[in-house]
Amino acid sequence: MKYRTVFDIIGPVMIGPSSSHTAGAARIGRVARTLFGKSPDSAQIYFYGSFAKTYKGHGTDVAIVGGILDFDTSDKRITESIELAEQAKIKIAFHEEEAVTDHPNTAKVVLEKGTERLELVGISIGGGKIEIIELNGFQLRLSGNHPAILVVHNDRYGVIAGVSNVLAKYEINIGHMEVSRKEKGKEALMVIEVDQNVETPLLIELENLENIVKVTKIHD
Repeated sequence: MKYRTVFDIIGPVMIGPSSSHTAGAARIGRVARTLFGKSPDSAQIYFYGSFAKTYKGHGTDVAIVGGILDFDTSDKRITESIELAEQAKIKIAFHEEEAVTDHPNTAKVVLEKGTERLELVGISIGGGKIEIIELNGFQLRLSGNHPAILVVHNDRYGVIAGVSNVLAKYEINIGHMEVSRKEKGKEALMVIEVDQNVETPLLIELENLENIVKVTKIHD
């Protein structure tokens, strides 16, 4: 069930014209920016399916760049986001892809700054709602609608239990949790959507656990 309330169906307060092509795209860009943690030097944006065919007319291009600039869906600056990105010396490039994807409104965002790189694939599922389905090669499902914790860790026995124990200590309720790994015994990604906002002390405690590589939070 992707829609919990009538407001999910109506969609968010946003700059138009389309909740799927504009608000959804802005949210994909903003999740990428949040996970990257800083303003990038460059952003490569790949559009698939309907996005690739209509992104200029529907404002998908300015919306996703607005998200990368950390603008909310209702921010009026979205309409000028490409110019604002240029002023911030962020190199933006759009690519129209012909590959067939599982969902018609699919975008891949690649952000880079120096040696740091983030690659994210998201889909806009309607009403401004999104799902992040891939992050740096890890398959996942992240709605972006709720506070979430992303934990990069070594694939070792007891890591998941350790993270769960810390969340229980802080009385954090888990709404959805999944683990993705590229190869057994190597690096893995834990995605945990929770019901409460996550505070810094909890994140520090998670980071100090054995076999934890990196901890990132996303707030609703």
